[in-house]
Amino acid sequence: MKKTIIDYKLAGKRVIVRSDLNVPIKNGVIGDDNRIKESIETIKFISQIDGKVIVMSHLGRVKTEADKSSSTLLPVAQRLSELLQKEIKFIPQTQGEQVENAIKNMKNGEVVMIENTRFEDIEGEKESSNDVELGKYWASLGDVFINDAFGTSHRAHASNVGIASNLPSGVGFLVEKEIERIGNIINNPKRPFVVILGGAKVSDKICVIKNLVNKADKIIIGGGMCFTFLKALGYNIGLSLLEEGSIDFCKDLLASYKDKIVLPLDINVSLEYSPIATSKIVDIDMINYNEMGLDIGPKTIQLFKDTLKNAKSIVWNGSMGVFEFDKYNIGTKQLCDFLVKQNAKVIIGGGDSAAFVNKFGFKDKFYHVSTGGGATLELLEGKSLPGIDIISNK
Repeated sequence: MKKTIIDYKLAGKRVIVRSDLNVPIKNGVIGDDNRIKESIETIKFISQIDGKVIVMSHLGRVKTEADKSSSTLLPVAQRLSELLQKEIKFIPQTQGEQVENAIKNMKNGEVVMIENTRFEDIEGEKESSNDVELGKYWASLGDVFINDAFGTSHRAHASNVGIASNLPSGVGFLVEKEIERIGNIINNPKRPFVVILGGAKVSDKICVIKNLVNKADKIIIGGGMCFTFLKALGYNIGLSLLEEGSIDFCKDLLASYKDKIVLPLDINVSLEYSPIATSKIVDIDMINYNEMGLDIGPKTIQLFKDTLKNAKSIVWNGSMGVFEFDKYNIGTKQLCDFLVKQNAKVIIGGGDSAAFVNKFGFKDKFYHVSTGGGATLELLEGKSLPGIDIISNK
């Protein structure tokens, strides 16, 4: 068992909190503040018990000096301050005298945020490569480290593994919830246990399928990845997404687990990838050479509902179609609407999966919506997460 935030007496302590505040920002405006909202509980708790909170996070990818202007955490600090209803001192540096003095002068209960940790990637990728000296330096700024960034826990960076290697550490409330809920579903599911997989690529989900195919009662395949499975069965898929390199995997899986894999019956196809082009519903054996599949059809939606209606545990990662286009989000949206009415624990993977749930207004209606796409996938693959493994044991 890993130590958690409640295993430490944090009053008067300098507590470094690694949050996942990597939110979409365009022209200084935050497009989706869900990750900021999810980070609040841990930060507020430490502040209220008179800990000194030092918030760290990355934002986007920072490769050059020119990237800095569009990757500053300042808008995030301002939004977090609004949500906490508390002043946050933003330090526009990642190290140096300004950072050290600001932390040295902190009073109990105060919150500071330092600049984007990936600013340290400009010279030598020190953050992303878990530079030893950078980890030691950041650790020197605090007394205790709390990892509350589930979305980066599958990566060994200086701001998680590096700091935790040099300080007493624990997980925050968000990470604790993520590990507990995802772990319970995967390791001890109530049955029937159904996995829904979508998105573009089979290759992204091969390890997930290998790990879960013997645990799940059914695996539903939709989204762009279904076409490689259909191709493996000999269907013409036209111009639909195809991964040639994954065809043999699909063939072997279908041969070994044909009763577990549930594939579409019909597809919404179009001649072009466009939100306004004409489309039509066709059975999977009627896709023309010049057509591409962009969503599942009504027969498939009903088949998937029938497969899910008695399920008690469900894990869903990846959309059923191009959910960014209203014309092709019907399959994804109808499954969401169906599942919130079922007596089942539903885990929604992070990344695009969380995005479509939030877009359709279902965020608070499922058992758990993960904040981490890559981290969730690695847990589903049966892997351990370095950002969690490094945390102090109880």
